[in-house]
Amino acid sequence: MYDRFNRHINYLRISVTDRCNLRCQYCMPECGIKLQGHNNILSFEEIFDVVQAAVGLGITKIRLTGGEPLVRKNIVKLVELIASVKNINDFSLTTNGILLEELALPLKLAGLHRVNVSLDTTNPARYAEITRGGEIERVFRGIEAAKQARLLPVKINCVVTKNSQEPDALLVKDYCKKNGLEARYIKKMNLETGEFSVVEGGNGGNCSLCNRLRLTANGMVKPCLFDENEFSARELGAREALIRAINFKPLKGCLNSRGSFFAIGG
Repeated sequence: MYDRFNRHINYLRISVTDRCNLRCQYCMPECGIKLQGHNNILSFEEIFDVVQAAVGLGITKIRLTGGEPLVRKNIVKLVELIASVKNINDFSLTTNGILLEELALPLKLAGLHRVNVSLDTTNPARYAEITRGGEIERVFRGIEAAKQARLLPVKINCVVTKNSQEPDALLVKDYCKKNGLEARYIKKMNLETGEFSVVEGGNGGNCSLCNRLRLTANGMVKPCLFDENEFSARELGAREALIRAINFKPLKGCLNSRGSFFAIGG
């Protein structure tokens, strides 16, 4: 699939839940958020239908996100369903790693190819501060489990204020070097002001190369994280919603005063 600007659209990011087991300072308020009702969240069958339609239109890369995707009940079953669709050559998942130790091998056996793990520091006290209570040792064990399960390459997503030379980011860089991990540094974004930049170590944020669409947990297909257009897969049907999102994909991200990272998938 190609959009109006001749960009090859082959990547679909799927938010499977708006729930999370952490409360990271840059993502979610300490008191939590008003969650979608269960009836509003897409069922596995509905997600599967969107994936089938997307692959039929040329999508070859799928990533599951959240919230935290591993808190979605029976997530391994969803992975198995998606993995059964032919012509997906890159199937990944982004996680905070808290539940990864016990799920890494089942996810691999179900058909997942690789994982990205969010880790903004390796200092336990700082990690607990940033995540408002997260236990970093669980993340370290989850990363090791992912390596052992061959969910490779394991990539680390590190959120920074300015760049990768900040103290916490340097700790992450050293940890990745010692453990054979790939580090990516993501500058803090602001949907309402349209503040974003190119990911250091990746292509995210580079609008000229953007190849992705997004499916929110409640079934809206979005052409861009920094755009307020969205098209309901439930109301329009999966294929039509995907086609409209491609046709409305902007040349460059602007702002999104109605969205939130925990619901769209960052």
